[in-house]
Amino acid sequence: MISVILPVLNAAPWLEEQLRALTAQRCPEPWEVVVVDNGSTDGSRELCQRWCDDHERFRFVDASRSPGAPASRNAGVRNSSGEYLAFCDADDVVHAGWLAACADALRSADVVAGVFDFWTLNWIPPTPAMPAANRQLGFLPAGLGANLAMRREVFDKVGGFDERMLVGEDIDLCWQAQLQGYEFAYAGDAVVSKRERNWFSEVYRQSFAYGRSGPMLYKRYRNRGAKRDLLGAVKAWVWLVFSCWMLLLPERRIQLARTAGMRLGRLAGSYEQRVIFP
Repeated sequence: MISVILPVLNAAPWLEEQLRALTAQRCPEPWEVVVVDNGSTDGSRELCQRWCDDHERFRFVDASRSPGAPASRNAGVRNSSGEYLAFCDADDVVHAGWLAACADALRSADVVAGVFDFWTLNWIPPTPAMPAANRQLGFLPAGLGANLAMRREVFDKVGGFDERMLVGEDIDLCWQAQLQGYEFAYAGDAVVSKRERNWFSEVYRQSFAYGRSGPMLYKRYRNRGAKRDLLGAVKAWVWLVFSCWMLLLPERRIQLARTAGMRLGRLAGSYEQRVIFP
C-alpha cells in the first residue's frame, strides 16, 4: 500500500481542488490519503472532516497541538498503513498519474522526487516541467515536501522530518537518507501543479523562511560537503541594492520580494546559527 500524507493549515481557497485531484488518482496499487490538520481556523478542518467521512480511502488526523508542516507530516505517517509514503501540499494539485508514478519509482529507489508544473495554476506560458529536486548548497540532490515519496523503512530509519526545522526539513530528510546509503531518484511522471504566491508580503515571508533555513543546513552539513556560494551572494546583494526602484513597478515587485526575502532570511539564519551564510 502507498499512503499519501497531506498536511493542511488554512488552505480553504485551494484545498478542495487538491482533495478532488487525490480522489481521482489512477493507481493500480492499494492506496490511502491521510489528511492532517495543523490547527486550521478558516474552515479547512471542517472540509477535511467531511471529505474523510465521505471517502473511504481518506483518513483525518488532528495535529493541532504540534505546529509546523514537519510535525504534521510525521503525525500523518504515524497514522498511515503503507509501506510506501508520498507527500504533497494542500495548495497544489497533483496530476492524475502522480501516485502511480511515485509507487512505480519506489520499486527501484528509496527516495523519489517528482516534477513541478509551474504554469497551470499561475497563468504563465507553459514551460518544461521542472524537477522537484536540485542540488542545494552544491551538495546532494533533494526533493521538496510538496512532491516527495519514500519507503517507510527509510523514513523510520532516518527519524522522519526534523520538527525543529519549519522550512528545509525535506532537504534535510533527503540528505540524511542518502548519507545513510539509500538511493535517491527522480520520477519524471510524478507531476504536481505548483501554486505560487501572488502578493508581495506572502512571497517575502515565504522567501524569508526559505532563506532562514539555509544557514542551518549549511552548519549541519558543511563537514560533509555542503558549500557556500559567496560570489553568488555578493552578486545577489548588489542586484538587490540597485533594484529597489522596482518597487514602483507592480509587475516586478514579486521578483524583488523573492530576492529580498531570501537574502534577509539568510542573514537572520546566519545570526541564529552563528555562521556566515549570506
